[in-house]
Amino acid sequence: MHAEGIHRVSSRIILGLALLALLTVLSGYAQPPHTPELDEGAAGHIFQISVVLLVPLLLLFAATSDWKRPWRSARLLVFPAAALIMAFAALYYLEHYYLRP
Repeated sequence: MHAEGIHRVSSRIILGLALLALLTVLSGYAQPPHTPELDEGAAGHIFQISVVLLVPLLLLFAATSDWKRPWRSARLLVFPAAALIMAFAALYYLEHYYLRP
């Protein structure tokens, strides 16, 4: 597979992982407010794994980018970045306000 194909596949996986992180945080709002437990459960672990997996994929994305046209590559990261910002903002609200007794 050529660098362009790897770049395209890595951008799609990055988007998928960012949306997975957002959806796992949003699933916490489906539960009624309760006192948080010591272990965050499966959704918390899925969120953590998806965020950790983003790091090597972002490095792969950067390594296969066409640096002669950086805006084309940066455009592919707009939606994943927005999804991650929303995921972390929703997680902050969930942990600090929604789940407090």
